[in-house]
Amino acid sequence: MEEKQMQTEQRLEAAATLLERTLSLLEERQSAITGEVERISATVEQSRREAELAEKLAAAERELAGVKASAAQNVLNPLRKTVPAATSEMLAKHGIGDAPVDVRTLDAALAGLSLEQRIAVKSQLLRAGAIA
Repeated sequence: MEEKQMQTEQRLEAAATLLERTLSLLEERQSAITGEVERISATVEQSRREAELAEKLAAAERELAGVKASAAQNVLNPLRKTVPAATSEMLAKHGIGDAPVDVRTLDAALAGLSLEQRIAVKSQLLRAGAIA
């Protein structure tokens, strides 16, 4: 009978060991499941951050496009809007005032000048925005 009791005790010990192993495996699985949930929530937070960054990028691109457009406009309309005094006096002698100048009238007024002088006067008028 003692042998049966010892065999029963050994079986109980083996069963207890198996139960302990099973319990530790279940705890590991539970922690793994919890870890997956944390990763999912972290992924959601990362998506929000990506959306914020995409918004900031779009705003920066709009601002850059505005700056490029204003820079292009400044190239077309330079800041200098005045004509040198000698040019305005010469034009005034031919009856051309401060209003935008017609190209044919300008050519007639510049007929007495050399080619280089005509080019210089026309470029000054273009920069000042006086040629129509």
